Amino acid sequence: MTSDNSLSSTPSSSIKGTVKVPGDKSISHRSLMFGALAIGKTNVFGMLEGEDVLATAKAMRALGAHVERDDQGVWHIEGRGIGGLCEPEDVLDMGNSGTSARLLMGILGSHPITTFMTGDASLRKRPMGRVANPLAEMGTQVHCRSGQRLPLMVQGAETPMPIRYKLPMASAQVKSCILLAGLNTPGETTVIETEHTRDHTELMLRHFGAEVRVTQTDEGRETTIVGQPELKAADVHVPSDPSSAAFPTVAALINEGSELRLPGIGMNPHRNGIYITLKEMGADITLENERTEAGEPVADLVVRASKLKGITVPAERAPSMIDEYPVLAIAASFAEGKTIMEGLGELRVKESDRLSAVANGLKACGVTCEEGDDYLIVEGSPAGVQGGGTITTHFDHRIAMSFLVMGMAAKEPVKVLDADAIDTSFPDFAKLMNGLGAQIG
Repeated sequence: MTSDNSLSSTPSSSIKGTVKVPGDKSISHRSLMFGALAIGKTNVFGMLEGEDVLATAKAMRALGAHVERDDQGVWHIEGRGIGGLCEPEDVLDMGNSGTSARLLMGILGSHPITTFMTGDASLRKRPMGRVANPLAEMGTQVHCRSGQRLPLMVQGAETPMPIRYKLPMASAQVKSCILLAGLNTPGETTVIETEHTRDHTELMLRHFGAEVRVTQTDEGRETTIVGQPELKAADVHVPSDPSSAAFPTVAALINEGSELRLPGIGMNPHRNGIYITLKEMGADITLENERTEAGEPVADLVVRASKLKGITVPAERAPSMIDEYPVLAIAASFAEGKTIMEGLGELRVKESDRLSAVANGLKACGVTCEEGDDYLIVEGSPAGVQGGGTITTHFDHRIAMSFLVMGMAAKEPVKVLDADAIDTSFPDFAKLMNGLGAQIG
């Protein structure tokens, strides 16, 4: 990596090999949190050791859990039980991780302790009111900076109250925050959503022994947690992250002659929208050895270079692939025809305004696109993408990785700035891709 933390991706030949991508970030975060709330020792295999998850591990230690990694890479968490976390001596720094911040706010919201929380420059810009508001209904006091942003203080409720809360927007983080606040709240706490979002929290809470009910009603999908259970330690085998796997997948699809095997990818139906979409575009993706691990569906993926065609991606699919639209836009750039992506408003409040960052990056590389308030239209070019752009990543790992994938198949190299942001979710991304035939450096 150069001294200015930039990376350049130059045109490569085919992408071939077998590669184990890092563990699922969502499940890694939750295994640390739930292990800390359980009685006994939880062992976690295949944990993602990116900066975001390490921030969660550090926070759980500060809250009194014993968290350590052994020489074999297995993580061990000695829990304190529901309601057993202690007040931290210092501010909790959540780094770049919105998941850590929002889920932890829920856990802390029903502990009668006071906690201060901050994050990096990117996280301090992200809205926290969406979780602070329902927590206030439960009796939690959250005092935020202007614009309901970090740094903030969480003053947990002495006697938290269960609520029924209808989500104003599709957000697994907000749903999870409320359910986790409900863990240490007497009675039943219910979240209602009109659009399905990823359900890792529900599946993993059951894995640790909580009672979680999901019913479909006229109002929507209702998820109810029965408060104050005794969570029991449970080993977790973390599947490989489907979001991380999307980058080598798209790289293989757009580089002629490529064939790639990706073992053990999480195939949760609320997370696999990118693979459904790519197959609709004509991608040759085969699922093998389908199985279940820690309540999560898992499969091995075989990906072969494919001629892609443009499609319209329906808005209702957005919650199942919200993090993958940047790399989907790269695939769309090499497809024949126009790809229309709708329902993307949530992308504007991610690690960066991802919608604008993607559109600006595409234009810098010669791709014709149209950016709307909540949509993106990409004009594909099966004859090839020019490339040659310098991409401002806004310290966003997914923007950086997406445009490095573009550079592997473009006519001219693509340079991304602040590429060290990649370490938040995919340590050694460049090294891994280079091992498959990429030229990133």
